[in-house]
Amino acid sequence: MSFVGNFSFVVVCVVGAVLCSQSIIEFGVIVSFMIYIRLFTSPLGQIAQIATTLQSTAAASERVFEFLEEKELEDESNKNFKLESVEGKVEFKNVVFGYDKDKTIIHNFSAYVKPGDKVAIVGPTGAGKTTIVNLLMRFYEIDDGEILIDDVPISSLTRENVHSLFGMVLQDTWLFEGTIKENIKYSKLDATDEEVENACKVVGVDHFIKTLPEGYNTIFNDGTSISVGQKQLLTIARAMVENAPMLILDEATSSVDTRTEQLIQKAMDKLTKNRTTFVIAHRLSTIKNADLILVMKDGNIIEKGTHKSLMKQDGFYKDLYESQFTSKHAEVIEN
Repeated sequence: MSFVGNFSFVVVCVVGAVLCSQSIIEFGVIVSFMIYIRLFTSPLGQIAQIATTLQSTAAASERVFEFLEEKELEDESNKNFKLESVEGKVEFKNVVFGYDKDKTIIHNFSAYVKPGDKVAIVGPTGAGKTTIVNLLMRFYEIDDGEILIDDVPISSLTRENVHSLFGMVLQDTWLFEGTIKENIKYSKLDATDEEVENACKVVGVDHFIKTLPEGYNTIFNDGTSISVGQKQLLTIARAMVENAPMLILDEATSSVDTRTEQLIQKAMDKLTKNRTTFVIAHRLSTIKNADLILVMKDGNIIEKGTHKSLMKQDGFYKDLYESQFTSKHAEVIEN
């Protein structure tokens, strides 16, 4: 609309100038038409702006009403059983799930995880890796089958209880405005200062924190100079303070350099020690020491085993692994 208005203004000026030079019209007529053009296009421009606003309103309203129409979570006040002392045994029994009831994305998924095992879930984008973790945390209810923790179905536990059994370190770090100590204690508010410092020493971020002006009491905000790797180490320290019996790790090294990746990997190795751990792996080189690797494709487990056994199978996992390296590098790493 702005283009049409300005173009009309130019046309009036050019045509008016030609007619005026030929004494067909007077200069005042040109000025009058210029004013008419502005008076005519101004309301049209406002209408176009209102139409844009209405489109945004319609899109926002659709999201709001979609949210309001969602089903309420089931009442869990009748669930009195609470799982506290956990060994870490997890079992998936013929799990079937689809975000849309008409489209199943997890087909008859079954897996058994022993206490203390490190389980890596790998596969191409859209294979269902994150969905499995979402179901384990009861962010969604399964359509069929059963998920058990220490032989107890998670459907018989409250969501709060299930969430308390897991610590999470995600690919996207999140730190809120507040002191570094408050950020680390977020998952366990009654943690002592000694516990916080010990966790930071274990993951190797204690020295960095003490170089800050106020140490652990330094206020973290958008103006704080801190790298992605340091943020990730702080989130690992937070998970270590929580000391949950089981862990979920969404590959936390995909956005850092090689040296920082090694530091984060060492911190994760200390964090996962003696804990049942589920790792959503993108860089397959980081899960070579996993006790069990589940290879997923289109919602199914197509291969399972250790890194060495899967490489010997010469199947989908080997192709996926070697696609991240040249053949020469893959041979060096394998040896």
